[in-house]
Amino acid sequence: MTKVGETVLEIDLRALEHNYLYLRSKINTETKFLGVVKAFAYGSDSIAIAKKLESLGADYLAVAYTSEGVALRNTGIKLPILVLHPQEVSFATMIENCLEPSLYSRTIFSSFLKMAKDLGQKNYPVHLKFNTGLNRLGLGEKDIDYILASLEGVDQIKISSLFSHLAASEDLNERDFTISQINQFEKISSTIISKLKYRPKRHMLNTSGIINYPEAQYDMVRSGIGLYGYGNEAAEDEKLIPVATLKTIISQIHKIGPNESVGYNRAFVSNTSKVTATLPLGHADGIGRQYGNRIGHVSVHGKLAPIIGNVCMDMIMVDITGIDCKEGDEVIVFGKEHSAEDLASSAKTITYELLTGISQRVKRIYID
Repeated sequence: MTKVGETVLEIDLRALEHNYLYLRSKINTETKFLGVVKAFAYGSDSIAIAKKLESLGADYLAVAYTSEGVALRNTGIKLPILVLHPQEVSFATMIENCLEPSLYSRTIFSSFLKMAKDLGQKNYPVHLKFNTGLNRLGLGEKDIDYILASLEGVDQIKISSLFSHLAASEDLNERDFTISQINQFEKISSTIISKLKYRPKRHMLNTSGIINYPEAQYDMVRSGIGLYGYGNEAAEDEKLIPVATLKTIISQIHKIGPNESVGYNRAFVSNTSKVTATLPLGHADGIGRQYGNRIGHVSVHGKLAPIIGNVCMDMIMVDITGIDCKEGDEVIVFGKEHSAEDLASSAKTITYELLTGISQRVKRIYID
C-alpha cells in the first residue's frame, strides 16, 4: 500500500492480473476473452488497464464510444477493439483507427456498409448485435433476412462476431428469462451462420454470465466489472480483488460541542461533543451528495467514520469521535476492505456508478 499526502486513486495492476486469471480459469482454454475498458476502464485508467490486459494475453478489448478507442490506439494498443455503441458521425474515424463497430440497427448497418464502400475497404471486421430481451440496442430476428440480403455479393465488410447481452445474469431468480435469451441467441446466430460461407465468433456472457452460465460461453466471453474486482454476488466478490483504492488524508480536525453544526445548511447538528475531520475530496471528485448525512462511511485506521453534513464540492467531513488519528493521516474512502460495493450500497446505488464517477482530477498512482 502506498502512503499518500493527497487524494489519489491507487490502481493495483496485480489485482487486475489476479482477476483476469481467475475469470480465465472459468472458461475453456480455447474460448477468447474480451476485456471491457469503457468509461475510463470503469473509472480507473483505460490506458494502463488496456496495456496490462494486452500483456496478459487478452484477445479483445471493448469500449463504448469511438473516442475511447482512438485514445487507446494513440497510446499503441494493438488488440482488436470493439466499439459497442458507435455513431454514424464517427465511422470514418473508426476505420482510420482500425476500430470494429457493433452494428445494432438497420440504419447503422447500412450506413457503415456505405462508408466501407466509399472508403474502399475489403473484409472490414464488424460485429452484429442482437437484442434478445434487454431491449436497449440490437437487431431482431425480423432483421435476419435484411442482413443476409445486404451481405450478398459484398466484400467490403466481414462479420467478425454475432453477440447479444444478458439482462439479469447475476439474478438466479431470473434464470428462466436468461435461458430464454440464450436460446433466442442460439436460434438467431445459428440461422445466420448457416447462410454464411464463413463462421463468425459468437459471444453473450458478461461477468455474471461467466460464473452462472458457463455452458453458453460460445467462442468468446466479455468481462467488465469482474476485472475490476466485483462479481455481483458475495461468493464471487471473495475470490476477486478490487483494483481501485480511493485514498485521501485528514486536512483538519475540529472539536465541536453540543448544538454546533457542520457544513452547508447546518445539515448536521451535534447533540454531544464530537471530533470531526475534514477530507480533501467531494462531489466534484465523484463522492456525491447522497453519501452525506451519515449515509456513507470512510475507513480511518480500520475504523468506520460516517460522513456527516452535506458533501461539499471539494470536501467532506467525517465523525472521528473515538478514533485515534491526527491531521495528515491516511483515510480509505473505498478499497480492498471497505469496498466500493460497501460504500455504494449504503446509498442504494451500484458499484458501477461509484467507480465510473471518480473524477479525472483525482491523481492516479499504480502498483504493478
